[in-house]
Order: sequence, then C-alpha cells, then structure tokens
Amino acid sequence: MNWMANYTGESDFILVGIFSQSNHPALLCVVIFVVFLMALTGNAVLILLIHFDAHLHTPMYFFISQLSLMDVMYISMTVPKMLINQIMGINNISAPECGMQMFLYVTLAGSECFLLATMAYDRYMAICHPLHYPVLMNHRLCLLLASGCWFLGSVDGFMLTPITMTFPFCRSREIHHFFCEVPAVMKLSCSDTSLYEAVMYLCCVLMLLIPVTVISSSYYFILLTIHRMNLAEGQKKAFATCSSHMTVVILFYGAAVYTYMLPTSYHTSEKDMIVSVFYTILTPGLNPLIYSLRNKNVMGALKKMLNVGPIFQETIK
Repeated sequence: MNWMANYTGESDFILVGIFSQSNHPALLCVVIFVVFLMALTGNAVLILLIHFDAHLHTPMYFFISQLSLMDVMYISMTVPKMLINQIMGINNISAPECGMQMFLYVTLAGSECFLLATMAYDRYMAICHPLHYPVLMNHRLCLLLASGCWFLGSVDGFMLTPITMTFPFCRSREIHHFFCEVPAVMKLSCSDTSLYEAVMYLCCVLMLLIPVTVISSSYYFILLTIHRMNLAEGQKKAFATCSSHMTVVILFYGAAVYTYMLPTSYHTSEKDMIVSVFYTILTPGLNPLIYSLRNKNVMGALKKMLNVGPIFQETIK
C-alpha cells in the first residue's frame, strides 16, 4: 500500500483555476462577474415571468422554469467561490466543500440531461398530438416528470461523489480546474481507478444515450409532422419553438460528450477548463436569451410586467 506511505494527510485541495492561465486575470474576473450577473438576472426574470403570468402556465414554460432554476444553481455553485478566491488571493477548498461542489455539479448535470429529453417529449406531444396534448400533458404529469429528472440526477450525484472522494490522494493536491469536477479530482488519486473510470464511463454513456434517443425520436416525428403541415404560420411557429430547444441541446450535450465520452488522449487541463467555462458559465447566461428573445409570449409577458408601474399609477388616479 504505497499510497499510505506517501499520503500527506492534508485535508484541503488547491484549485489552480482559469485565472492562472490568463495574461489578464483582472479583466477575465470582471468579464466572468458580468456574465454571472447576466445569468442570474436573466434566469430569475424568466422564472418570475413564468410563475406570475397566467399565459405562461403551460407545460413548455414550466419545464423552461425548471431549466432556469438548474442554471441558477449551476452558475452559483462555481462562480462565487472562484471570484472570491481570485479577489482574496486564496485558492484552497476543503474536502467537504469539494465534495458538496462535486455532488451539486453531478446532480445538476444529470438532472438537466433528463430535463432536456423531457422538454423534447413535451414538444413532440404538443406538435404531433395537439388535440390530446392538454389531457396527456396535465399538471400532475409535468410535476412527476420534473421530479423524476431531479431524482435521477441526484442518484448520479450520490453514486459518483462518495466513491470519488474516498479514493486516496497522495499526489499533489492541486486540482487543475476552477471547481471540483470528477475527472479533474480523479487525476490526483494514487490508487488504480481504471475500473471506476470504466463504470463511470458506462454510466455517462447511458445517461447521455437514453436522453439523446428520446430527443432524436421526438424531433424525427416533429419534423415529419411539420413537413405535412399546410399552414406556413404553423410551420414557422413549430420551427421557432423547436429551434430554441435544439440550440440548448447542442450546447449542453456537445460539452458533455467532450468531457465524459472522449478518450483521455483528447483532453488537456486547459481544454477541459475552457469547455467547463462554456457549459457552467456561458450556457446559463445564454439560455434565458435563447428562450426569451426568440419567444413572443415571453417578450409579451416581460413588456406587460414593465408596464405594471404606469398602469398601476393610472388606476390610482
């Protein structure tokens, strides 16, 4: 047991982070902070609009609000810690903090994976079975599907996090990442992790393969239905709704495939951090824009909310 002889006994990890790779860390810090504020504001506004506007109380917008909630948690899990460390000149993270960060990340990633598949199924039902849609996609079923997404994601978190964090770490405690992502932490272990990595790879393949199959099948039938539509307005509306969702799917699954399915020979610490910045920081900021700027109902609800003040004053007079 060589790892026991070499084990340092230290409890803290060191997050090397992306700022050490930048020639202008202060500028990068400001940019990330601005994106963080935009993501929080955009997703929070989207959640509030969907909650308070009766016209948005439909399954599609319910699932969008769940996606926004996940994005808020996603970006809040990594960016504040990263920015505080940079400002204060501290890059340590304790083992419990690291484990909690890892659990939340894995849970949210898994939940979003299944949620995107659920959203594709919802669009399939709305476009391919419009007459039965209100009955089939009722409020109870929507709550059940959303709960199932959160549950499956948390199962993934409860499986991967304890195993990863109980491996012995006898090498450098430097994590070449800006948060405790499973592959980055696994690199520090001095024991044989090949079996665990193989099992984790199979789990990730299943978690990606099942949702991708659902999404692909849903959009195959959606495209067939759109092609058969005689009304140009109906085709345009269906394409607009589905293209927004497909944009989010491509952004999320593209990054997930790179991180968990490509062989290690394709990976470097720098590439991994760039991809992680893309889907943990940029994507949560882009999602509200994708779902609001291209959506007339959301923009209408936003204008209505912004006009509440003047209308309220007129009614008082």
